[in-house]
Amino acid sequence: MPQFPVTPSREKVLAQIPDYAVEISTARGSVTVRIHGQVVAASEQALIIAETKHAPVFYLPRDDVRMAYFERTAHSTYCPFKGHAAYWSFKHGGDVEENIVWSYEDPYPEVAGLKNHLSFYTDRAQVEFVEK
Repeated sequence: MPQFPVTPSREKVLAQIPDYAVEISTARGSVTVRIHGQVVAASEQALIIAETKHAPVFYLPRDDVRMAYFERTAHSTYCPFKGHAAYWSFKHGGDVEENIVWSYEDPYPEVAGLKNHLSFYTDRAQVEFVEK
């Protein structure tokens, strides 16, 4: 049985990939995130999201992210499987990385575990995972 029911926002994708899946599991180790050399997050409770057609992505609990380094922006995106994503920019000293962090503030029920977690663009942030 498919994970996601057919809805108007998912209909086109599910017609092409009927068994689209988003798997949420706990990372067995620690994740540290640096931006411009500054540690902005460290967690031993991160999630790994494995999604059809995407590389796995780490999501860290908001409590493990140093939110003082970030400002929420007006940017948003929509995923038919996870919901609407909100974004934050890194600002520290003269260093700025626009919209480098995102979060699904009110994720769809099928991926409710993403609530209160954030992820980072790995092409602009250094995300290090040490497996235990």
